[in-house]
Amino acid sequence: MTPHQEKTIQSHYDYADVLRWVENKGRELYGAKFRIIESDHPVIYRLITYFLRDEQTAFQFGIDLEKGILLAGPVGCGKTTLMNIMKHLTKAENKFIVKPCRDISIEFITDGYGIIYQYSIGKSRHAEQRIYCLDDLGIENNLKYYGNECNVIAEVLLSRYDIFISKKLPTHITTNLSATEIETHYGTRVRSRLREMVNLIAYDKNTKDKR
Repeated sequence: MTPHQEKTIQSHYDYADVLRWVENKGRELYGAKFRIIESDHPVIYRLITYFLRDEQTAFQFGIDLEKGILLAGPVGCGKTTLMNIMKHLTKAENKFIVKPCRDISIEFITDGYGIIYQYSIGKSRHAEQRIYCLDDLGIENNLKYYGNECNVIAEVLLSRYDIFISKKLPTHITTNLSATEIETHYGTRVRSRLREMVNLIAYDKNTKDKR
């Protein structure tokens, strides 16, 4: 997004000011070397739009505020970092927990199928259902619990689709996978559900590794 394009955003928010806030929060969380590069502006402005619930600008960008976010891009482009910053930007009722998919899979080995419910409908029928960002979708492996193999994250996603439909509770995701790779890992049903559940915001595939 060029400075000219930035000025065309029709909003009551000052996006340049919010961008400075994002950069300052990034330095607070990740150290003085953190900085935002101009080529990342298109992604960051869309995330700002979503997490500020800016309806006017969301319409311009084609973002559905009822859905979650699927933030896709190459390894090391800063997806997890940005989502950790955005959870400080959004309002209290839209706060979310960033949870690595790998950690969920490891918990499944110890605790079994209850983990699928924990990250979807909650630990119990009366538990508060939470908004999660499932981080790094695709790096976990299918795991076995008492000899039974389970694609844990696929089951979590399908369960979260159900609560998205019934209660409009969104799910956010970060991934290095393409749509085709998501289908290969999780099946056509999950890919189809994700189309209904999330807005795709993607880095350019040639974005450099910032690590």
